[in-house]
Formats: sequence, structure tokens, C-alpha cells
Amino acid sequence: MENYYNDNKALRFHLFNPLMEKIVSIKENNFEEKDMYDTAPQDYEDAMDNYEKVLEIVGEIAGDIMAPNAESVDHEGPYIENNAVVYARGTAQNLKALNDSRVVGMAIPRKYNGLNFPIFPVVMSNEIVARADASFSNIWGLQDCAETINEFASEEIKQEFLPMFPEGATAAMDLTEPDAGSDLQAVQLKATWSEKDNTWYLDGVKRFITNGDADVALVLARSEEGTSDARGLSLFVYDRREGKVIVRRLENKLGIKGSPTCELVFRHAPAKLVGERRMGLLKYVMSLMNAARVGVSAQAVGIGEAAYRDALSYAKEREQFGKPIIEFAPVYEMLAMMRARVDASRTLLYETSRYVDVYKGYAHKALHHTLTADERNEMKHYNRWSDVMTPLTKLLATEYCNMVAYDAIQVLGGSGYMKDYPVERYYRDARITNIYEGTSQLQVVAAIKGVINGAYQGWMEERAKVKVKPEFQYLIDTLTKMQDQFLKTVDKVKEINHAELLDFHARRLVEMAGNIIAGYLLVHDANKDDMFAKSADIFVRYGRSHNIAAAHYIMHTDQEDLSNYSSN
Repeated sequence: MENYYNDNKALRFHLFNPLMEKIVSIKENNFEEKDMYDTAPQDYEDAMDNYEKVLEIVGEIAGDIMAPNAESVDHEGPYIENNAVVYARGTAQNLKALNDSRVVGMAIPRKYNGLNFPIFPVVMSNEIVARADASFSNIWGLQDCAETINEFASEEIKQEFLPMFPEGATAAMDLTEPDAGSDLQAVQLKATWSEKDNTWYLDGVKRFITNGDADVALVLARSEEGTSDARGLSLFVYDRREGKVIVRRLENKLGIKGSPTCELVFRHAPAKLVGERRMGLLKYVMSLMNAARVGVSAQAVGIGEAAYRDALSYAKEREQFGKPIIEFAPVYEMLAMMRARVDASRTLLYETSRYVDVYKGYAHKALHHTLTADERNEMKHYNRWSDVMTPLTKLLATEYCNMVAYDAIQVLGGSGYMKDYPVERYYRDARITNIYEGTSQLQVVAAIKGVINGAYQGWMEERAKVKVKPEFQYLIDTLTKMQDQFLKTVDKVKEINHAELLDFHARRLVEMAGNIIAGYLLVHDANKDDMFAKSADIFVRYGRSHNIAAAHYIMHTDQEDLSNYSSN
């Protein structure tokens, strides 16, 4: 039977990154709980062993149960019965297997019966699960909601809700409304305080809510009368057992059909305030969505991995004109590019996850211990990197996922279009990844800040100084030339100083930066392990040609040219 952790050497490579020692040290606060809990690690090696054992369990369940269930889940899907969502049989089996194995509640502190894992192994588990069934990764990945409760809620709320997750409770983020999609400032679901009951009540409609009938829901609502912007929004936690939410319908989607996407009606539903009033969107939801964007990036990498593997297997077995199709240049070129894009997405994903882990680790530590000056500086440093890398990761990983899924069908040809093979499901599942938790356009809006303020340039300069083996120096030289071209292109746009023109070129500029950043990461991976050497070479060559074309277009487009586009 397959184990989706053990059969992918790249996962172990990324797990045992040198920065993990710092992450573990911060998370465990020098192992202060080693004598308090049986599950607490004694040292760094013990902690890493714990992470790997859990990932092996998730990998085994993914390979033995989730993947075989995926086709039936896609066909059957969830349904509504007695105002409750009933999962497909395969989805219910997946949940039971994970709950029985006691691997849920990974990131929750031990005092609430969790495993107290850092974010990194949780993200890796998301990739593993998504490779088996992308729709189930939506249910699994929403454990991020527990992290938001742990980070911002009162101790009373933590005590009530956090122990539910290690026991198998599911979660949802109730943000979107019929008239408030990407523009969450427009949220109108009303939160009313009752002095009599000493309780908040929620009334209104939510739409496009992933796993909307979950046990625990984080709900964005308007708590301040007379407001119409983000300053009037607060975050609440709702317990499904209250029975005051109607599941009006399930959305009929293109893909991820095993994941119930709900339209919900709140009818005077009692809820509890998370953190401070007015900070729902400005602070808490932004933090929640950043975590969700990393989770969607992991989902995208998992889908890409599955699509590549199935296409590769088919190409080796399918014969045309007397030989396997993998021996034809158009096919092996396509497969090599697929592999390079998956490797690039993955290295960017896990680099970003480690940045988030260090920043979040120090932030949690600061709640109970005074940080040293060096620790505060490190926290700021990694916070900055996580802020600019998260949208870049979400943009590239999800766009590449769609490309890889597209090419997988192309490799299989007519067979790929048929439901006899899972690649058509990967293609349908992939399409949502660059839409939800912020479209690619919104990721560009967030990431362009890293271009304009020099954050990406600073990162590139640091990476360019890292020594590599002689056989990889030509790739570093290529990347430094790409840097020079990128900086000249950015300077040209800044010099023109035209806001609309910057918006027009923003995606090209961000993608240019992404090609360089992912290229550096891949080359440094290849420097440590030869299994990434081909992907590094292919991706850097691809990035160079892409950046040359983008730079040429930017350099030869002025604000006067915009009218040709805006007049449509």
C-alpha cells in the first residue's frame, strides 16, 4: 500500500531544513513541557521524530483510504438532511481514520489536548491530504481556525472550544456574503449585543462557506451600528450545537465536490466575541486568511504532485508508433516542466511556512515571556518576509497547479478527458485554488508592495551571496542577471510614476520577482540534493525567457497605451 509521505523524498528533504531547529526551539520554549506531558519532546531530535511519525500516519491514511475514496466522494458528494450536511461516505471514512489515529489538533497546545506542532508539519500534512483528495483537504485544512482561536480569543473561549478539535471537531470560516466576496468590508451580517442575556446574537446570510455546517465556525459580522467599513466588523465563534443556523443550500460546484460549500442563514444565533470589537477584519480575519492562503498553496502543490505522477505513469506505459510516448520530445518536455513547477511551488511554500513559523512562534512566546532585543528583531524580520512571501506563494503555487493539471490531461490525450482517469478531477479541483482565499489578482495587489518597497530585492541580494557547488554557479550567474534586469524594469515603472500603469504591469513585475525567488530556492535545494538539479536548470531557464518577455513588454508600454485596453 502507498504512503504519501514516505514515497515522496522531497517532503523529508524540506522537513529537515536547518531552520527547523530554531522553529522547534521557539515552539517548545527550550522544551519546558518535557516533564509535564507524555507527548512533549525531550529535545530537537525527539520533536522531529514526532513530526515525522505523524506525517507517516497521515501519509498512510492518505494512500490507503483517502485516495481510493476520492472517486466515489467526487461522484457522491455531500447532501442536506434535516438541516444538516451529511458527508459522502468516503469523506466520513477519511475523518474517522484520522480521528482514530489521534493526529487531529496538530497545532493546538498540549494544555488543550493538542500536539503543539508548529505550522510547518501541519502545512505538509495539507499537501499530503490534497494529493489524495483535494476536496477533503478543505475540511482537514480548516484546522487553521483553531489557531486563530488560540492566538486571539480569551482563555474562557480557548478552554471551551480548543479541546473540541483533538476530539475531531470540524471548522469553518464564515466570511463571504452574497454582496461581499473579495470586498469583505461590505459584510452586513448583523451582530447584536443583548444586555439581558449577556450574549451576542447573529442575524443574516453567508454564502460560499466551505464546510459551512462545521462544528465550530468563525463568523465575521457587523457589530457597530451605523458603520459601513472594516472598522465596524468583529469576529465571533459559533457552536453548531446551538442549532440557530439554517443550511439553505449546497453550492453546485465545478470541482472539490466532496467539500460542502454552503449558503447559511443565521437566525438570532448566539455567539461569542473573539478578541476586541472592531478588529474582526483589520486584524483577526487578515491573520486567518494569510494562514488559509498558505493552506491553499499546500492544496495546490498536492494536486500538482498527483497530476504529475499520474501523467508520468501513463506516459511510461502508453505506446504509440512502437514506443512509449515519454520518449517523444513534446511529451518529455511537458513532463519535465510539470515536475519543475511542482518543485518550485513546493520549495516556495515551505520557505514561506518556515518564515511564518518563526514569526508566529515569537509572537506566541511574547504572550508569556519577555523577548530579548534580538528575538524582537528576528520576529520583525520574519514577519516582514512572511507578509511578502505569502501572496507570492499563493499566486505562483495555484497558477502552476492549474498549468500542471492542464498538461496532465494533455499528456493523456483523449483518455485524460474521460472519467476513467483521475486527471480530469485534478483539473476541475485545481481551478478553485487561484480563486478562493483571494484571487490571483488580489495576491498581486498584496505582492506588488514587496516589489515597490524593495523587500523582494533585499531577499534576492541575500540569496545571491549563498555559495553553491561549481556545477550550479552558472544558474546563480543567470539569476543575478535576471535580478539586474528586474531592477531596471522596476526603476522604469517607478520613474514614470503613473499609478494606473503600475497596476497594469503589477502581475508581470510580481511574476518576474517570483521566477527569481523560486529559482534561487531551487538552486539552493539542488546544491544540497541532486534530485532537484534538473528542475533547477529547467525552471531557471524558463524563468529567464519569461522575464525577458515581460521586461520587454513593460519597457515598451506607456500610459498612453492603456486606452487600447480600457476602452473595451
